[in-house]
Amino acid sequence: MFGGIQDRNKLWRIAAVFAATGALALSGCSSSEPSGGEESPTAAAPADKVEEIANTVPEAIKASGKLIVGVNIPYAPNEFKDEAGKIVGFDVDLMNAVAGTLGLTPEYRESDFAKIIPSIQGGTFNVGMSSFTDSKEREQQVDFVTYFSAGTLWAQPAGDAIDPENACGKKVAVQATTVQETEELPARNTKCTDAGQPPIEIIPFDSQDAATNAVVLGQADAMSADSPVTLYAIKQTNGKLEQAGETFDSAPYGWPVEKESPLAQSLLQALEHLIESGKYKEIAANWGLEEGMIDKPVINGAVS
Repeated sequence: MFGGIQDRNKLWRIAAVFAATGALALSGCSSSEPSGGEESPTAAAPADKVEEIANTVPEAIKASGKLIVGVNIPYAPNEFKDEAGKIVGFDVDLMNAVAGTLGLTPEYRESDFAKIIPSIQGGTFNVGMSSFTDSKEREQQVDFVTYFSAGTLWAQPAGDAIDPENACGKKVAVQATTVQETEELPARNTKCTDAGQPPIEIIPFDSQDAATNAVVLGQADAMSADSPVTLYAIKQTNGKLEQAGETFDSAPYGWPVEKESPLAQSLLQALEHLIESGKYKEIAANWGLEEGMIDKPVINGAVS
């Protein structure tokens, strides 16, 4: 969603893609707005309720039978809409399994990314699910349950030679408020100006697919986003984009919940169960994301 890693510790969300949209740019159109839906892997089978773990769920949530999840769309392959308009993705399959283990039905509510954490604090959402990087700054507002490890990865038009370590003066597209915009690129610009070189022109967009589209259409030289998002974007553009450099600044993704909420422990135990049962690996493999799997989730595992 993958601030300079959206905090994703420098990771945050990056690059998603027309995945959630089948962008017009991919079909040769010149519009700057993508449209449509994207095909996705077959969803994993539901997870069974585990009574011992379900009993740890806070009473108010247990009584409702629902887990209200705030999500920002699109950020493929983690969360986006398929051709039928259904919210799908790696994060969705995993949250569905966690909710099933807890005996709850997930209810996904779309939101601006920047409003998800305030909505958790205000009680509108029980949990956030939008490729959040668990950062020490964010941990001052909410608690996180880690579930994946991602880094930042750049993409460029095929055939170009953009070096993230030598990108002064280039135009780089990002999703607004991500770690890439707030941390990674400002830090690079400090190095540029200290060396007497022009800064990177940071071009923020409200959605990741718009940022990806900007690179495809030649409006930006490159984009920066979380590694799984960037890799998926490259795949979806059918050769129009390619990787620029290697993945760097790996950090944990986490689900944000209200500070000191016992729900964090419930989510942690559910995920531990899915890891032990092999369900977690099955879901990650279904989306080609085995590289970012973790062995043990923690509450508040920020590295910076």
